[in-house]
Amino acid sequence: MGVPLYLQPRLEPPLSGLLTDGPFLHSLVEALGSPLNVLLPERIAENADRFRAVYRDHHLAGRVYYAHKANRSSALVRRLAAADPAGVGVDVASLGELRHVLGCGITPDRIMATGPKDPELLWLAARAGVTVNLDSHGELEQLAAIVRTYDLPRVDVLLRLSAFESAEGSPGAGTRVLSRRSRFGSPVGEVGELLSAVERHRDAVELTGIAYHLDTTALAEKVRALERCVMVMDECRARGLAPRVIDIGGGFGVGYVAEAGQWERYTTALTEAVLGTRPPLTWHGHAYGLRNEGGTVRGAAALYPAYRPTAGPGYLDELLSLPAPSLGRPAATLLLEHLYDLHIEPGRALVDQCGLSLARVQDVRRTADGPGEYLVRLGMNAGDVSLEEHGVLVDPVLLPRTGAGGEGDERPVGVQLVGNLCLEADLITRRTVYLPRLPRVGDLLAFANTAGYAMDFRAHQAQRQPMARTVAVTRQGGSWRWCLDEEYWPITHPGEQGA
Repeated sequence: MGVPLYLQPRLEPPLSGLLTDGPFLHSLVEALGSPLNVLLPERIAENADRFRAVYRDHHLAGRVYYAHKANRSSALVRRLAAADPAGVGVDVASLGELRHVLGCGITPDRIMATGPKDPELLWLAARAGVTVNLDSHGELEQLAAIVRTYDLPRVDVLLRLSAFESAEGSPGAGTRVLSRRSRFGSPVGEVGELLSAVERHRDAVELTGIAYHLDTTALAEKVRALERCVMVMDECRARGLAPRVIDIGGGFGVGYVAEAGQWERYTTALTEAVLGTRPPLTWHGHAYGLRNEGGTVRGAAALYPAYRPTAGPGYLDELLSLPAPSLGRPAATLLLEHLYDLHIEPGRALVDQCGLSLARVQDVRRTADGPGEYLVRLGMNAGDVSLEEHGVLVDPVLLPRTGAGGEGDERPVGVQLVGNLCLEADLITRRTVYLPRLPRVGDLLAFANTAGYAMDFRAHQAQRQPMARTVAVTRQGGSWRWCLDEEYWPITHPGEQGA
């Protein structure tokens, strides 16, 4: 087998404490089935407080909006509803999400509608008084028509921009550098036409801010876009408009793997496997986008940077401290000088350490070939814990079955984790996973930190397999209490009578 290539998960309280209580987690699966999602609502409030602390450190005002698309849970939204209303809101990207958060107690002044918008979403947003983050001239026209048709109050709107560019090199001789393309937002080159449209529709909408969202971890790209938004705000004021907010979207990241060395060893070994200088690390030699061309590795690994020394609130702090390329002052200073509020929309980063996904081991057998010594079939499928859909590689935590006896192989072992669908492609992960010992039927595997996109973003009921139920847990005294996700309310503790 060689030296095991572990990718052990980064764990923090209370998630780390929950994983030490194997009997409690086994009892949940026995009662509610496999797979099962477990959420820690208190942690999302703590994460929001950490982001708000960065605001305070930079003397900034504004709001943190939770990107609801990261997880469909009611418990997480309800916990935020009970948090500081001045600092925390919710970003919704569909009609269903908007209806859901309103029902969870989030007031309209704390909601922002983003993403692709159908007429029904625009109608309810306008009717309820929700801020709308517009992606196009067409959305602006639709929204204005709805407001006039139904004689509604003016709607607060932001204009989301994309396709930022800047000059690099000496003045007059620099090359134009374009940020990566996005299907969201209007090209910044069209901002003049957009502002003219806003002026025409002043009876229906009020421009409160300028926004962007970039699908990148590159700080330089993001601070360049923020600086450009400041310049657009100047143009708005020259037209007599009075926006006061710059919204920089999400993308603050999460560190999934605990140790940098493990991540470096694995990614190096993956490259060596692609070159053929070591045995494959994955099912059928899958290379995550890398390829061998004449002894040279080509392509780009479609992997999330699972070890990140700076992520979440720390990443926001770095972004705000980075000097803008043209104006030369830190991003936070630019905002303060103009008295602009800052809005952000973290999803993955706000649900960091907020939950885990459990699966029961259903079968263990030796492989005829392949990099793993054993096939381990779980009571879940790839849609139930879609880590690889987002390029995240991390080891599950093995939770032995309570009271399990018998002799077993206690050495580290490489296994292939497969799902419960009749599909060759139903692999929980394509890579060989190394566990401290061979799992046995009835053991649980806990996939930690799955609340952001991995828990339910791709969940389905193919072959009539059950979708994972979701529970919320809280620590009370010396024990854990739980309730179904939809039964959690922050005014009560799970399992107790309401006040």
